[in-house]
Amino acid sequence: MSSTDHALAYPEPPASPLWHRHGGKSRPLTDAQRQRNRELLVLAQRKPRATAA
Repeated sequence: MSSTDHALAYPEPPASPLWHRHGGKSRPLTDAQRQRNRELLVLAQRKPRATAA
């Protein structure tokens, strides 16, 4: 039996309630934050992915 088969033999534990956001909505991003995110995304898409050493 492989290790993946062993891992699948047990049911997945329920998600922690701490992972879910309760209450109000998150604040919307400012125009400056949106622009910065766009610039970082373009950079990340152009740059070749680094391989783990």
